[in-house]
Amino acid sequence: QVQLAESGGGSVQGGGSLRLSCAVSGTFIRDRCMSWFRQVPGKEREGVATICRNGLSTYTADSVRGRFTISQDNAKNTVALQMKLLKPEDTGMYYCAAGFNGGTWSTKTSWRYWGQGTQITVSS
Repeated sequence: QVQLAESGGGSVQGGGSLRLSCAVSGTFIRDRCMSWFRQVPGKEREGVATICRNGLSTYTADSVRGRFTISQDNAKNTVALQMKLLKPEDTGMYYCAAGFNGGTWSTKTSWRYWGQGTQITVSS
C-alpha cells in the first residue's frame, strides 16, 4: 500500500522560505513521477510542481516558477519542495501526490495517491 507523509509546514512571514518533505512508503520513487499540489478552501486543488525521470524533467506552475523547486532523494525515498520568497497567496494545504496515470500533471485526477497534507500560512 502506497503511503505519503508530508512534513515541514508552518507559518512564515512574506518573503520567507520553507522546505516541505514527502516520505514515501509502499513504492519506490525512482523512475516515477511525483508531485506537489496545494489547495485553499473553496478552490480546486492545483498542481504546484512535478518531477519525473529522476529529476531530468520538472514542471512548475506559473505562479511559483522561479520561487519553488522540487527535488527527490531516491536513497531516502523522499520528495522535497523548497519554497522561497513566499507570498500570502501561497497560503494553503500542500499535498504530495504519486501514481501518475497520464494526462495533465497539474490536474488532481491524474494522480492516484495522496498524503494528508501540511498547512502553509504566509503572513503579509
